[in-house]
Amino acid sequence: MTDRPRWFTETKPGHSEWYIERFRTMAREGADLEGEARLVDAMVPPGSRILDAGCGPGRVGGALHRRGHTVVGVDVDPALIEAAATDQPGPRWVVGDLATIDLASLGEEPFDLAVVPGNVMVFLAPGSERTVLGRLGACVRHGGRIVIGYRREDIYPYDRFDDDIAAAGLRLEHRFSTWGLDPFTDESDFAVSVLRVR
Repeated sequence: MTDRPRWFTETKPGHSEWYIERFRTMAREGADLEGEARLVDAMVPPGSRILDAGCGPGRVGGALHRRGHTVVGVDVDPALIEAAATDQPGPRWVVGDLATIDLASLGEEPFDLAVVPGNVMVFLAPGSERTVLGRLGACVRHGGRIVIGYRREDIYPYDRFDDDIAAAGLRLEHRFSTWGLDPFTDESDFAVSVLRVR
């Protein structure tokens, strides 16, 4: 297992800045960027505590904050965290590696739900996926949920994801092919998985 996330090792120089500007442009053009937040908001009571894991420039966590939730966003890339703090005031934004985060380092009580949007799972350090799932589970209260969305990739196929879910002590409850809850099939190229923390 390497310590370096694929976000840094398998993207070109300037990728973070491109990513930030991409979503700023989409927001200015009126694109709907809150589909993930709508789903998460419907899954938790008002005023819930939500961990935005791999938060990027903060679009999901910012939308959840505007819906009245307490949000902490964590990302390994300082440039993305800086953009989140600039563009999405309100949540607490933290530079951190999902393979090492814990509640003590976040200085927080357990979360009701963790959301992992934006293909985060395929940008982790190779071999760290199971560790990340375990860390996320430890940050969420007993009976809470983790919602993870990522595209089908050979580097982290869904069958290995399912093995890691079980090994991390989590339970797969639902799987959809979109954040709009379209059915998942063997042909689906994207999965939104809802995990329960035991």
